[in-house]
Amino acid sequence: MRFKYRDTMLYQWFFALAFRGYNLLHSIILMGCLTACTDFVEVDLPKNQLSSESIFEDVSMTESAIYGVYYQMRTSGLVSGDGLNVSMGVYTDELDYYKLGRGEALENYQNHTVGANDLIIADLWNNAYTQVYTVNAIIEGVEGSVSFTSEDKDLFKGEALFVRSYLHLLLVEFFGDIPYITGTDYVENRTATRMSRALVYDRIIEDLKLAIDLLPDYDISGERIRPYAAVAKAVLARAYLYTEQWGLAEAMADQVINEFGAFLEPDLNKVFLKEASGTIWQFKPNADGNNTSEGTRFIFATGPPLNIAMSDLLFDAFEPGDLRQSSWVKEVNNTTNTQTWHHAFKYKEQGNTDSSVEYSVQLRLAEQYLIRAESRAHLDDISGAQADINAIRNRAGLSDTYAATLNELLDAILHERRVELFTEQGHRWFDLKRMGKAAEVLGAIKPNWKDTHVLLPIPDAELTLNPNLLPQNKGY
Repeated sequence: MRFKYRDTMLYQWFFALAFRGYNLLHSIILMGCLTACTDFVEVDLPKNQLSSESIFEDVSMTESAIYGVYYQMRTSGLVSGDGLNVSMGVYTDELDYYKLGRGEALENYQNHTVGANDLIIADLWNNAYTQVYTVNAIIEGVEGSVSFTSEDKDLFKGEALFVRSYLHLLLVEFFGDIPYITGTDYVENRTATRMSRALVYDRIIEDLKLAIDLLPDYDISGERIRPYAAVAKAVLARAYLYTEQWGLAEAMADQVINEFGAFLEPDLNKVFLKEASGTIWQFKPNADGNNTSEGTRFIFATGPPLNIAMSDLLFDAFEPGDLRQSSWVKEVNNTTNTQTWHHAFKYKEQGNTDSSVEYSVQLRLAEQYLIRAESRAHLDDISGAQADINAIRNRAGLSDTYAATLNELLDAILHERRVELFTEQGHRWFDLKRMGKAAEVLGAIKPNWKDTHVLLPIPDAELTLNPNLLPQNKGY
């Protein structure tokens, strides 16, 4: 049997089988083989019926499985180039959706008419939990292995725990109360109940602490494409911020900043290059010469846009002289120069190059400065908060902030997060929601806005499969 990995439908079908409790082994093998290949080529499936134990007798095979998880995360689901940065960009005030191109389900996000049968939501939910299921299988396999050294076990388990916690963090902010899945037992998973947000965060923080202890202190990949301790610390800082544990958030962000030598990439045009100094963690393209799906998704050369473009509200949010606007935003005119649109230009490459120059950045140092600034503001460290805000502003060619009170500082931080982290992993949505600004900001521009929209609906299909997920989120 020959299997072409171009066949996305078949590939996703194997993952669906794994999630529903069928033979997880083959999904891991497929995923690992896919990632190990340098291009989309035909490869033979294993001819022998390998046992799950054999996967965890070979370091390279387990390494392929974990790389396969990163491949899946990069290509589908919450943190892919078509994930939260697109759907929640349209849902908020970052992106506008145009219906001129290929069929999309984004109109409901633009209009706030998303329902529980929405295909995008179903995709985000299913891909995330399939990825969680796979890393749980890796954890169980590694723990039961008698062939690996303790160092190998620590590395693989630390990576898997990190991925599990990171995905649950995004899921809980997206859907509210959710199941926290820690095993591969089919019966348990298909009947899992939703946990409170507070309990989910307890699990997230517990997993991240374990990951930090297990992961190496340095980047073993040399390209920041595999998690190491600072990666888990960066997400832990975010978890503490989102749960308003200001002292812990400040301390954890401080650790990450200091480990990177407090060195933000000074050239804004280089921030999203694969070797940028401020990158903490990123996804590598599948083949050399490929770049990012973000570049493909956001960049357009002629107007009107076929799918998405930066909103005028976001474009106008930049202060005069903000170098982020000139470096990270590009103007596009129609043929008669009578209309103008803008697109995100953080990633400069829309297609392939001789050698890959951009990787998909997941975590970067600027966010840690803004986490520390917000935490310090709540801790009444006004000068410390100002210093962190100014580090971000000064790099963008702007003068120091005038904010001096808690409310002024929080407004300044929300603004800096808006123009620094736009179109990155749904930050704008999570910020508006957690800071109580969603109704104020979106209610004014989204005619169908309802206060219940601070959470998205649990997919109807999942409620049918598992009634223990009921009740549905309010408003759906």
